[in-house]
Amino acid sequence: MNSPIYQTVILGGGFTGLFTALHLTHEHYPRSVILIDSSERFCFKPLLYEYCTGEMDAEQVVPRFEELLKDSGVIFVQDAVQSIDLHQREVKLTSGTAYNYSNLVLALGSVTGYFHVEGAKENALPLRTQEDAIAIDKKLRDCLQKAIQIEDVEQRRQLLTAVVIGAGPSGVEMAGTLADLLPHWYEALGGNPQEIRVALLNHGKEILEGDINNHLREIAEQELKKRAVPVEFIFGAEATAIRPNQVEYKREDKTETLHAGTIIWTTGTNTHPLIADLPIPKDKRDKHNRPYVTPTLQLLDFPEVFAGGDCAAIKDNSLPPTAQVAYQQGAAIAHNLKALALGHELKPAEVNLRGTLLKLGIDNSVANIFDRFQVEGDIGHLIRQATYLELLPTPVHDFKVTSDWLKDEIFHRHMHSGEAIDTVVKVAGVVGGVVVGAIVAKKLLNMVTDDQKDQKSRPKLQRG
Repeated sequence: MNSPIYQTVILGGGFTGLFTALHLTHEHYPRSVILIDSSERFCFKPLLYEYCTGEMDAEQVVPRFEELLKDSGVIFVQDAVQSIDLHQREVKLTSGTAYNYSNLVLALGSVTGYFHVEGAKENALPLRTQEDAIAIDKKLRDCLQKAIQIEDVEQRRQLLTAVVIGAGPSGVEMAGTLADLLPHWYEALGGNPQEIRVALLNHGKEILEGDINNHLREIAEQELKKRAVPVEFIFGAEATAIRPNQVEYKREDKTETLHAGTIIWTTGTNTHPLIADLPIPKDKRDKHNRPYVTPTLQLLDFPEVFAGGDCAAIKDNSLPPTAQVAYQQGAAIAHNLKALALGHELKPAEVNLRGTLLKLGIDNSVANIFDRFQVEGDIGHLIRQATYLELLPTPVHDFKVTSDWLKDEIFHRHMHSGEAIDTVVKVAGVVGGVVVGAIVAKKLLNMVTDDQKDQKSRPKLQRG
């Protein structure tokens, strides 16, 4: 008779998977833990825009799993999953290695959805990984370098046009970032920054339609128009084909073509193929083909399997596909895995939404905190950064990146608005953790006070 296997296998090192592993370590989980991911690095997706712009570096946004899991006891395996056998409790990897498990955590995330649009996968650039960010950066810089050397107006206009397809939060954040970044880059090469064109193409009639951020639509539209070059909106436009350097779309029954040097795809996601292939009937899946899980985040027919993030759905409890949800679900899964191992009662996962955060350009964001405070501009940027810094994995990594960020954003910047004081005090109490909130509030208040003292000490101009 075979001896029972007492080990937990976690598939996917995104927010749900990585934080499940880290929380198991912190809770002194009595079984071995194996984390499997095809990449050597964890990708903090909400901060990929900062990685693209150079506001944050690779160590901050895409740290290695080896570093994050150091001394944790978690075994990290860099490999791709080939198949999942729920009945035999076995996971096979593309390398040929197989792992049996006593418990399994499905945290594979989602994949880019191209929705059968011709040429989209081949000719449009997604932004989901470090490799994607590098590819976008290279494409943009190549276009600018070519444009500065071309005299033909139409050819240069094409190279200097970037189109973002999809006006959900990712599309909005990308468009705002490009509209600030590209003029700066092009001007540094000696070009005219006003020649840059950034277009946001969307099937719907408005941005953020049906998204958790839809209440920020008006602010987002206003801010996108205020960038270094205003973002151009193309609404009611269904992309029908993506070809090299052009997008074909249908609007009001007419087919139109937009020529662009860079085409970025942010329009949606699909359920991961491995999750779609699981032996789970349609009546136990949601409309996106994600399997339903119990309130304790277990598969309905396989209670030894937990699932979270984009890999699962809770019936009659719709949650947005955000980092804060995945992070909290990882903690809940870890708690229930330990309870299961010790024979204790499992608890339903409780997810508390802190609010919404939206990057609207370089050093510019809007933050809606618990639907109580809505903050824009520089302070919104500080809040967004502080909130995400609190989610960075492991205390050591969190402290290092937070220190770097505070030095860059607090010590080297200053504020001039007296109204900022009240906002900082209010927001520091609800954003991120106590430590970051307190540090941000203290430093900002000190800077505001010092700036106001300096202004009072300066001689006043006499009006003639």
